[in-house]
Amino acid sequence: MEDAYIIQGGKPLKGSVKLSGAKNASLKMVIAALLFDGKVTLNNVPRIRDLDELLHLFTELGATAEFVDTNTVIIDGAGLKTNTVDLLHGSKIRSTFLLFAPLLRKFKEAHIPNPGGCRIGARPIDRIMNGLKELGGIVEYDHATGYYHAKLDGKAHGSYTFEKPSHTGTEFMIMLSVFAEGTVHIHNAALEPEIDDLISFLNEGGALICREGSSIIVTGVSFLTQKKPYTIVSDRNEAVTFAVLGLITKGDITVGPIDPKLLEVFISKVRECGGGVDFVGTDKIRFHYKGLFIATKIETEPHPGFMTDWQQNWVVLMTQAQGVSTLHERVFENRFAFVSELQKLGAQIEFDMATVKNPKQYYHFAHNPEKEYKQAIKIYGPQQLHSGVLTVTDLRAGATLAIAALLVPGESIVNGVSILERGYERFVEKVTQLGGDIKRI
Repeated sequence: MEDAYIIQGGKPLKGSVKLSGAKNASLKMVIAALLFDGKVTLNNVPRIRDLDELLHLFTELGATAEFVDTNTVIIDGAGLKTNTVDLLHGSKIRSTFLLFAPLLRKFKEAHIPNPGGCRIGARPIDRIMNGLKELGGIVEYDHATGYYHAKLDGKAHGSYTFEKPSHTGTEFMIMLSVFAEGTVHIHNAALEPEIDDLISFLNEGGALICREGSSIIVTGVSFLTQKKPYTIVSDRNEAVTFAVLGLITKGDITVGPIDPKLLEVFISKVRECGGGVDFVGTDKIRFHYKGLFIATKIETEPHPGFMTDWQQNWVVLMTQAQGVSTLHERVFENRFAFVSELQKLGAQIEFDMATVKNPKQYYHFAHNPEKEYKQAIKIYGPQQLHSGVLTVTDLRAGATLAIAALLVPGESIVNGVSILERGYERFVEKVTQLGGDIKRI
């Protein structure tokens, strides 16, 4: 297998897409299931490469985890036999770092390699480690092996305030605090809906977790047990990808099931640029072409703002808009690697050295004043893009390059699509059902 898509573009895509379970929720909930006594059943789990890697890692640790039908997984952590995560599998995906929570509960200490995932910027591991220390843990990093070694002899206790909100960091602190001594307060916590889905899942199993705005209060319990299967929320990032695909190909695509509130800021931007949006019932959204798009100005930020995971899709859409669009990336410092790939198709995109008065406060990553960053771009449109050969740089950029290839007439090749398939379930099948000409080789 050559790990590529061959795409014949230029057709309007039309139809409906049944959204898969959210990648950013399912990975975390599968790990959180190891905190439970007995078996845990999760529904609407996407069959994606990251899940396959994680479930295989579970078997290496001694737990059992398997799909019992297309999108249902049963996990049982009773057989956990080692506190060391395998380097090969553990370094492939970022979420393996959350395994510190169940491993520390069972073994009091654990060894986990530096997390993997897409190289879109430095991950805020320091925020996670500082949180673990504040709740009573001890952490050391071995530069020679690339492993973190953590200990937590007693129960977690105390409170922690994030300097800047961290999605994964907030989830880790919640998992670590479930069996706390007394009550743990987590302040300046991230607001993403996938975190609230995790909280609901844990609370159904007996946890005592509540959110008060950007603060999360966790009262420790003795154990967790699942009383009924839990269904994971739909993937809002997949919804945006197919929404853009419908708009940019002058098509008409309905996505669901999903709560429209999760896409409010995206929907507002679609309407601002001239795209069509209609609500179908309570949990489906129709995105359709109405006419020439208008240039927009975007700044990415954590929920409830315009997500960093949406910006690559939006950039290719803006190549078809009248005027000059701008996009300022505030969340990650290396998320424009895909721009050079779009330029291969004739996209007119240039970097803009935007002036920021207080970059340390403005950006959500750890800003280094001695480093030069390229965080803003200008997109000129409308542009007549052409076909070409492209290479995927990260997961969301992979979907963007596929969208671009489906837009332009003629044959394009997208290489490295296994990266895209880390987060998109049955991508080829779903695009084909919409009338797209796409084949995997």
